[in-house]
Amino acid sequence: MTYDIAIIGAGPSGICLARALSGHGLNVLLMERQPEAALAEPAFDGREIALTHSSQALLEQLDIWSRLDAQDIAILRDAKVFNGPSAFALQINARQTGADRLGHLVANHAIRRAAYQSLLAAADTELRCEAEVKIIKQQPDAIELTLANGDVLHTRLLVAADSRFSETRRMLGIGAQLKDYGKSMLVCRMQHEEDHQQTAWEWFGYGQTLALLPLNGRQSSVVVTLPPRQIAQLQQMDEAQFAMEMAERFDHRLGRMQLISTRHAYPLVGAWARQMAGPRCALIGDAAVGMHPVTAHGFNFGLASVHRLSTLLLAAHARNQDLAAPALLERYQRQQRLATWPLYQATNLLVECYTSDKLPMRLLRNAGLRLAQQAQPLKRGIARHLTSHG
Repeated sequence: MTYDIAIIGAGPSGICLARALSGHGLNVLLMERQPEAALAEPAFDGREIALTHSSQALLEQLDIWSRLDAQDIAILRDAKVFNGPSAFALQINARQTGADRLGHLVANHAIRRAAYQSLLAAADTELRCEAEVKIIKQQPDAIELTLANGDVLHTRLLVAADSRFSETRRMLGIGAQLKDYGKSMLVCRMQHEEDHQQTAWEWFGYGQTLALLPLNGRQSSVVVTLPPRQIAQLQQMDEAQFAMEMAERFDHRLGRMQLISTRHAYPLVGAWARQMAGPRCALIGDAAVGMHPVTAHGFNFGLASVHRLSTLLLAAHARNQDLAAPALLERYQRQQRLATWPLYQATNLLVECYTSDKLPMRLLRNAGLRLAQQAQPLKRGIARHLTSHG
C-alpha cells in the first residue's frame, strides 16, 4: 500500500496535520503506538495549554475548537512576572494591544479529545493505532516503513510528529540538540481563597520557579520547577501537607490552597532538530522544536508548524506537484527555522538568567524587570508576541 502522506504520532500536532490535509483528495495515514481508546478518552495529565489567538483560529478552522466543552476553556487576560520575594511585578496587559485577553487556557487532554473527535469526521484519513515503526528506508520515489507486526507500507512523504524524543527523527538520521535543564516540573490543579483575576503568574524564586495559570472560578493550574529529588518529595506528601506547602511557596498570596487533581511530573528537556526536513520527510511539533514551557509557546509552535507544512503541501497538490519535492521541503525548513530559532534561543537565555541564584544575577533580574515595566513599547511588543505567533 502506498500513501501520499504518512504521519507518525497522533498527538495534537499529528492529528491537526491529518485534519488540515483531509478533504483534498490526499491519501493520508496517521500512525500511533497507543490504543485508540487512549486517543478517544485521554487521561488528565496536568498540563494546561496557553493558546494564542492565531492558534485558536487554526483550531476553529480544523473543527476542533467547537468540540471543546465551555468548562474546559478559561480566559487568560493578563500576565505578571515576579522575581524572588519582591512584591514588584512586570505586568503584561492585553489592553496594551487593544485586545481584551492574551488568549485562552485549555487542558491538554481536552484538546487531544476534541482533536480525535474532529479526526473521526475526516473519513478520508486512515488511523492505525498500536502501530510501531521498526525500520525506515528512504528510497528515491518513496519511503518504506516496516511495522513491528511485519506489515510493509510505502509513502511519498513521511512526517514525524512523535515528541521531542522522536524515534522517527533518529531513524531518519536527523540529529537534535537536546538541552537538559536539570530540573523537573510538577503540575496539578489547585483551588485557592484569593481571586487570580484571570492573570497568569511566572515567579522566578530563589531555588525554584513557580507558575500559576488561571482556570475558571478560583482554581488554577500550579507549576513548580525544582530539582528532580525535590519534586519527588512533593509527590510523596499527602494532600493536606502538599496544600500547605504550596500556600507557603506562593507566599500565601492566594490564601489557603487545596489540591483538586492528581499530580504529574515531567523532566525539563528542550529539543532543536538539526534539520526540519530531509529527503521525502519533514518534522513538526515537538519533534522539530521542543520548547521550555516558560514562554508557553511550545504547543503554539507545533500548530504553527502544522499550518506552514499543510499550506505548502496543499498548494503543491493543487498544482499536481510532488509533495516531497526538495524545493518544497527546503522552503518549509527555512520558514520553520526563521520562526522558531530566535525564541528558542531567547528562551534558553531567559531560563539561564532567571534560574541563577547568584547575587549579581538577582540584582540584574530586578533591575531588568523594573526597566521593562517602565518601557511601554517593550511591554506592548511582549503582549503582541503573546497574543499571536505565526
